Amino acid sequence: MKRGLLIIQLMLIMFAADAQDSSYRSSAHKRWILGGVQATLWGGTLYSLNNAWYSNYPKAPFHFYNDWKEWQQMDKAGHAWSTYQISRHTSNIWRWAGMNEKTSIWVGALSGMSFLGIVEVLDGYSDKWGFSLPDMAANASGALLFVGQEYLWKDQRITLKLSYSPYQYGTLKPRADELFGSGDVERLLKDYNGQIIWASINPKSFLPDSKLPGWLNIAIGYNARTMLGGYENKWKDMNGNWIDRTDIDRYKRVLLSLDVDLTRIPTKNKTLKTIFSIINVLKVPAPALEWNTRGKWRLHAIAY
Repeated sequence: MKRGLLIIQLMLIMFAADAQDSSYRSSAHKRWILGGVQATLWGGTLYSLNNAWYSNYPKAPFHFYNDWKEWQQMDKAGHAWSTYQISRHTSNIWRWAGMNEKTSIWVGALSGMSFLGIVEVLDGYSDKWGFSLPDMAANASGALLFVGQEYLWKDQRITLKLSYSPYQYGTLKPRADELFGSGDVERLLKDYNGQIIWASINPKSFLPDSKLPGWLNIAIGYNARTMLGGYENKWKDMNGNWIDRTDIDRYKRVLLSLDVDLTRIPTKNKTLKTIFSIINVLKVPAPALEWNTRGKWRLHAIAY
């Protein structure tokens, strides 16, 4: 649920940003509207999050929790992706509203950090979790990736993208349903085994004199597999009995693939530009070469 609400918040911001006219003319009217929309989205999302998620778990005094090793760092990669995208698209909205370039960069980054930081504070008062410094570090890395590129190149040459393909659990499907839900949308938002976070790099922006297509990217992906719990493949069933599946090896994967930066495809159609910008948070399916911590190489006809 928490991750679902964050992604809903992200998509709303992106749509509001990129569906606008590309003009950055100053307008106090635009800024007031945008401020109201953003405050409403944030307030509504955080209120829903608190009532739909945290209210189901016991409260506790504010405390810290080190979850660096949980989910093989896949959740940390997800934090970086979320903060990067929120920072980038919030900055675009404020530029549309007339804010100067430098200020809009920092407002975007601070918006991403603040939103996920508030969620972290709510975690800090929950008995089940705690305020995670590793999560905050991952949030900061996503925001800094956006800010650093704006200051260095005034261009996002490296973008963070997400892909997902359903993982097949076979006889372990009941455990997967318990952890990640049984519906397709719920699995998309919760199942780290099926998610890949990609750093999509645009070679043409580094080699402007080359004959490479401007939209062609090289993507490096990270994913972990066969995780049946946050830390280990061992859990209690509904009757309180321990289920030990530590015989199933948890492993990490690094993938190399091609990608498309849809925002670099030339078009004068504003609707198409909006669609490209929204879809561009996701990686385009393509062949990929995998290396994993089992020491094996694997070629995928399509990786997504």
